[in-house]
Amino acid sequence: MARVYVTGHRNPDLDSIGSAIGYAELMGRLHPGDEYVPVRLGKPNAQTQWALERSSAALPAFLEHVHLRVSDVMEPSPLDAHVDDPVRSVGIAMSELRTDMVPVLDEDGALAGVVTERDLARMYIRDSRGATTSTFADRPARLGAIVDVLGGELLAGSADFEVRGRLWVAAMDLNAMAVTIDAGDIVVVGDREDAQRALVADIGVAVLVVSGGDRPNAEVLALAHERDVSVVSSPLDSYVTARLVQLAVPCRAIMSRDPLTVSPEDLVTEITETVKDVESRAAIALDEEGRPLGLVSRAALVNPEPRHVLLVDHAEAAQSVPGVEQAHIVEILDHHHVGSIETRVPVRATFDPVGSTATLVVERFRAAGREPKGPTATVLLCAILSDTVILSSPTTTERDNQVVAYLEELLALDARELGMEMFEASSDVSALSAEEIVGRDAKDYTLSGGRSMSIAQVETVGGGLRERADELLAALSEQRAARGHAISALMLTDIVAKDTMLLVAGDAASAARTFGRDAADGVIELPGVMSRKKQVAPRLLGAA
Repeated sequence: MARVYVTGHRNPDLDSIGSAIGYAELMGRLHPGDEYVPVRLGKPNAQTQWALERSSAALPAFLEHVHLRVSDVMEPSPLDAHVDDPVRSVGIAMSELRTDMVPVLDEDGALAGVVTERDLARMYIRDSRGATTSTFADRPARLGAIVDVLGGELLAGSADFEVRGRLWVAAMDLNAMAVTIDAGDIVVVGDREDAQRALVADIGVAVLVVSGGDRPNAEVLALAHERDVSVVSSPLDSYVTARLVQLAVPCRAIMSRDPLTVSPEDLVTEITETVKDVESRAAIALDEEGRPLGLVSRAALVNPEPRHVLLVDHAEAAQSVPGVEQAHIVEILDHHHVGSIETRVPVRATFDPVGSTATLVVERFRAAGREPKGPTATVLLCAILSDTVILSSPTTTERDNQVVAYLEELLALDARELGMEMFEASSDVSALSAEEIVGRDAKDYTLSGGRSMSIAQVETVGGGLRERADELLAALSEQRAARGHAISALMLTDIVAKDTMLLVAGDAASAARTFGRDAADGVIELPGVMSRKKQVAPRLLGAA
């Protein structure tokens, strides 16, 4: 299953968020094998919040970027071990699953360490280097684990008893055993009644392991119970038994305690070099409680699958989600001009001159023979009414009118009444600071020579904001300087008077000339102008 993020532009308006919600719903129903997730790239404006509340549609989650994270490339661990699991059982599972690293968990399920093939190899090397016999002194093993590893039978003693002595195979004579073997040791012995009796009665070993499937006689067992000696019957020969007993030690005894760990939110670019250098050839992704979520192997970092995005209501890289240049763009659905987005492979791209991207989304629903759900249909209708200023903007087409009529019938409501209610409820921005207003619905555009331009628009019912022109111009100038724009502009559009006051920070005189108007201290009056997309952005782009 592919996850596809459906996203509008930064500083999202209602059309951007509504179209993301609607198109994600449609694509999810048409392609149930994939997951289409509507997201937003910024804080919703007042109009969007009103429409979401009115429609009962959920606010899309915020998407910070589409750079690959650890969570995108990590894989489930094929095996988790517990600190008390015997090394042999973990080693067998590693071999069967063909994995060379296993996370080891503590009693709370948090990561305590890892067992790797290198750890297993080091265990054998350590046991054979300069030692006359193996010892459990620094890595005690439970008697029950020894019985399990051998597939044997516990004849005397407690499974919870911890073995801490040295390990012997009693192949020597009785005199040599008396000198070499101490009380507390573990001894593997064959069908030698005299040796068994001496080891239990005279030496008092901790554990007697009888190999070859044999069992001590009743007299030896009675002595074992009397002297508190544990007795195990092993079905294996003495050599194999001794080797397997060593593998009954718990994972905590041999695990590496400081493995490389990462967060699922870490960027892949930030951890790649570290994972390449680490000895275990992988990192472990942990949750906030330190529990393993998955593994990030070196192989997973070679040409990882990028995040999938579907862009609606924009095609400008400067307006899109950070990291879009590294993402796999599966489709673009927009009603603006062809922008600066570049794709690595051919994609389905629609640039259709209607009043709202939401119009295109509804047309796609109808072409597929589907109806949007009630909340989705309502937010799509609000988006069309917003972008076309209740079907009065010069960008409005007959197709917008047809879609609005369809949604009116589907929802059994009056679109104009809904639109007026929406604009009246969301047009009061008097409580916002000048900085919030100039950045509220701002779109960035790429110009020649690596320059940029920003145009914001605020739609009001009445001209109350005109009194704050000087304050807004100062905020625009600060924005222009901070972001390095050639021009920063703000449209104050009165939907009742159907005109716009354009505030310009930058070359206001050139901007005014392109409209055939005069600029008075950065203020250009534009009667009859309501559309940023059709009436303002093309002219300013040409003037810049």
